[in-house]
Amino acid sequence: MPYVDGFVVAVPKKNLDAYSRLAKKAGKIWREYGALDYHEWVADDVKVGKLTSFPRAVKLKPGETVVFSWITYKSRAQRDKINAKVMADPRLANMMDPKAAPFDGKRMIYGGFESLVKV
Repeated sequence: MPYVDGFVVAVPKKNLDAYSRLAKKAGKIWREYGALDYHEWVADDVKVGKLTSFPRAVKLKPGETVVFSWITYKSRAQRDKINAKVMADPRLANMMDPKAAPFDGKRMIYGGFESLVKV
């Protein structure tokens, strides 16, 4: 059964080009190890809600935007195998240095999801 890792992160607008370059490199690594899809989307119609919203979830600051991402795998077991390889890959470790990253990883929201409905 398909499995998805989902991510939401705040990215300074001035860093979107750098983030995009990083995401393209990371996506190639995930796909190289077997991920089916790798997608990154930048907010276009995302409003601050009264109680909850994407901006509130990542504690969006002025000058930042929300990026919503997901990676698709064949199964949870496949995801676990792929992520172990990705996390051990030195190419990703170099890209994800918190001091050099074009976003604040402390405000990233992520998790794994099983398929519920497919129409």
